[in-house]
Amino acid sequence: MELLLGYLGMGLMLGLAGIGSSIGTTIAGNAAVGALKKEPSKSSGYMILSALPATQGLYGFLAFLLHNGSVTPETGLLWFAVGLGVGIVCLFSAIRQGQVCANGIIGLSQGHDVQTNTMIYAAFPEFYAILALVATFLV
Repeated sequence: MELLLGYLGMGLMLGLAGIGSSIGTTIAGNAAVGALKKEPSKSSGYMILSALPATQGLYGFLAFLLHNGSVTPETGLLWFAVGLGVGIVCLFSAIRQGQVCANGIIGLSQGHDVQTNTMIYAAFPEFYAILALVATFLV
């Protein structure tokens, strides 16, 4: 049972991070599509901001890849907890980052020079996903 929980934790680590990234990039992507109708010349800026939430899925994948062989019957419950924690942090981080990026995209389409500031603000929720990834190495 503990081994099954450990692998379930690994799946949650990968799955929740990927779900968060897909939701976050879609939130920003939807804003980008709307912004393209208003100001198509800034499409590269929209694309950069839309891609930022994809990194949380990469963090979940990296943690999964590096720790998948660590699951044993003795450590199953531990890896379930770690996987669930990392997955939830990456899920919410990506969603909230997507919302920050969407607001920046709208600002860009309205003629405001907010790309750099948006990237800085978007780095704040990403920081917590990075902390969750780093925490897996401390276990």
